[in-house]
Amino acid sequence: MFSIEEIEQAAALVHRHMAPTPQYSWPLINQHLGVETWVKHENHTPTGAFKVRGGITFIDWLKRTQPQASGICTATRGNHGQSQARAATAAGLKAKIYVPDGNSIEKNAAMSAFGAEVIIFGRDFDEARLEAIRVAELEGLAVVPPFHRELLRGVATYAYELFSSAPELDTVYVPIGCGSGICSVIAVRDALGLKTKVVGVVSTEAQAAKLSVEAGRLIETESARTFADGMAVRVPVREAFEIYSSGAERIVSVSDDEVAEAIRIYFRCSHNVAEGAGAAPLAALAREKALMKGKRAGVILCGGNIDTGKFITVMQGGTPEP
Repeated sequence: MFSIEEIEQAAALVHRHMAPTPQYSWPLINQHLGVETWVKHENHTPTGAFKVRGGITFIDWLKRTQPQASGICTATRGNHGQSQARAATAAGLKAKIYVPDGNSIEKNAAMSAFGAEVIIFGRDFDEARLEAIRVAELEGLAVVPPFHRELLRGVATYAYELFSSAPELDTVYVPIGCGSGICSVIAVRDALGLKTKVVGVVSTEAQAAKLSVEAGRLIETESARTFADGMAVRVPVREAFEIYSSGAERIVSVSDDEVAEAIRIYFRCSHNVAEGAGAAPLAALAREKALMKGKRAGVILCGGNIDTGKFITVMQGGTPEP
């Protein structure tokens, strides 16, 4: 999908706007799981999530290929929207962002602070996405899809950092929403010629990606009600499915209770805050710790943008409502 040169060029661009994020092996996490675990800290980016990288490369591409564009329009549960708002407004473009009803109040506020116009529409991400496409066409704005080669090229820079800096990993666990994260890890692994296995992680309440891989065709679900909003996708993205269906070793589903416990493990063992999707890979590794014993695992802490109220609920031993 990408040559090493394309990935290195993307990394050079991304690193002009943000520093590489660290990858740490925390002794208390290793003790808790009984597995040498390397955490890729995408919660340390300027927006608190990995999506910021794709915003940098996508808006750079848009300015070069569509200089007439006055702005962008997209849909999000929050992290993609922050990324696009930050990059678009820095480039002098308008950013119109659609979110579903009940979306994270704090993510909405962050998008507004980055300069976006935030519009609430629909009952879930997929309904908001269709409205964003309609409005973009009506108002002459550039549509930013949830999956695009230029988004992926930026996101791939975190996988490049991880594989270049951590010891050789047997398996990397990656959450799946629309798929840019797992597809970027697969792309960089293949470009580097590594044998590392990639395991996708979904919510038991949003299993579209897992069901699709098992069926060998796209499967939509009726709902995606999980507090891990970064994985709350009903309709899988075909382009992403075509990559992870063949490039991933397997897809694992984790419950909201398991995700909440993984958030607690992160805080107790490293004092890092993880949002639901960010903690899901650790939840999956915890479930498979017997399988991974004696091996070296990587987990992508893709973001730390959890609402305060939900974090309090988790730290008090509960599981937030979706």
